[in-house]
Formats: sequence, C-alpha cells, structure tokens
Amino acid sequence: MSRLANKTALITGGTSGIGLETARQFIAEGARVAVTGSSAAGVENARKELGDKALVIQSDAGDVEGQKKVVQQIEETFGHLDILFVNAGVAQFGPIEGWSEAAFDKSIATNVKGPYFLIQALLPIFAKGAAIVLNTSINAHIGMPNSSVYSLTKGALLTLAKTISGELVGRGIRVNAVSPGPIATPLYGKLGMSEADSKAMASQVQSQIPVGRFGDASEVAKTVIFLASDEASYIVGSELIIDGGMSNL
Repeated sequence: MSRLANKTALITGGTSGIGLETARQFIAEGARVAVTGSSAAGVENARKELGDKALVIQSDAGDVEGQKKVVQQIEETFGHLDILFVNAGVAQFGPIEGWSEAAFDKSIATNVKGPYFLIQALLPIFAKGAAIVLNTSINAHIGMPNSSVYSLTKGALLTLAKTISGELVGRGIRVNAVSPGPIATPLYGKLGMSEADSKAMASQVQSQIPVGRFGDASEVAKTVIFLASDEASYIVGSELIIDGGMSNL
C-alpha cells in the first residue's frame, strides 16, 4: 500500500519498540522518514535496520535546544514536514515518597517539555494538511499504583493534543493522540527489575487485559498510520485507545 506516498515524517523515539515499528510501516507506506533516538547504540541499530530509507538522528527528547537542531536537520533534508509522531518518552515507576526532584524533572522534560518545544520549532515547516500524533497512554485514565509521575506526564500530553488541535487546525494541521495499554516492547526491560519481578509484573498486568495478551507494536503503528494519513482527514483532537479493553474494566 502507499497511503503515505510523497509524505515526509519524523518519529521521535524511533530507534526501538513502537517507534521503530512505526518507521518500518511508514516506509512501507511510501513515506520518507526521519527518526530520533537518545542512545548511540539505538541509533546505530536503527541505521542498520532501516538503512538508507531513513534519516536517523541522535537526540535527547528532553533537550529543548536539541529539538531545534533536529528541526534544522529535517528542514535541510526534507524542506518541509507532513507527519510528526511524538513517541519518545521515559517510563519510570515508583511510590510517591520515592521520587526525587531530578527524576521528576527528567520525566517532565522528556515526556512533555521536549515534545512541546519540538512542535513549536516545527511550526514553520509543517505542510498544509500536516498531521501530528502524540503517543500518550491509558495511564492517563486509570489509577495505577506507582505510576503517579508517568501518568501525569501522559495526562499532560493528552491534554496538549486536545488543546493544540483547536489552535492548529486553522493552519491546516491536524492533531490527535493514541493511548496504548500494555504493549510488548523493550520498555518493560528498562524498568530496573529482576527477571523474576519483571515476569511477575507482566503476568499481573496481563490478567487485567480482557483480550488476554499484551498488544504488539505493529498494532499501534497501524493506528498511527491511519491517523497520519488522508483517511483521517476529518479526525481532529481525538484519542484512540489501544489497550485490549483494559481501561473499560
């Protein structure tokens, strides 16, 4: 298929998990793609995986000045941008009394502040008819213990999608959000848990999903493609929840 033919796209956090799978599918749909990632190893892996079909940029999603440099590279390479998928994020969990100010600030910077100023910096090069998709989370809706900071950042991102959709639609830019539930990605291996604790957590989470399994990154990617494509031209300020029914319990 070629639903994104002749489109240019930027995927933040595009070197692993949902972002990398979305990059693969964007390319398959005909888009010219750029992805960002924070780690040198992730960037190198994405370059090997995507080859010359994508521009791979090392960038810290929470660094505001770094976002401006990303925009410069996008403009130099593509000239304009049709699609932005804000996917980069950090997921750190713990009881409220265990949070430090530094850890709190890092989550806010990566999940909210950086994306906000990236969108701001991209405004001059967004094409008419451009689409922005923000990757939020069902944690913005459910009261999951130990997720206070993660949930508030995703709630902020969801609110941002709804508010700037009204502000940018007059410029021909559509803004929407996807809110995944538990997805089988490398994220769960980055929580600092032992293998046994990680498996126990996964089993406990899976028991709360009506369809009985974790989602796959490709299922999120397909939803993002739809929202980014002209098929969704009448969808503005909406949120598509991808959680196997978990948030309906």
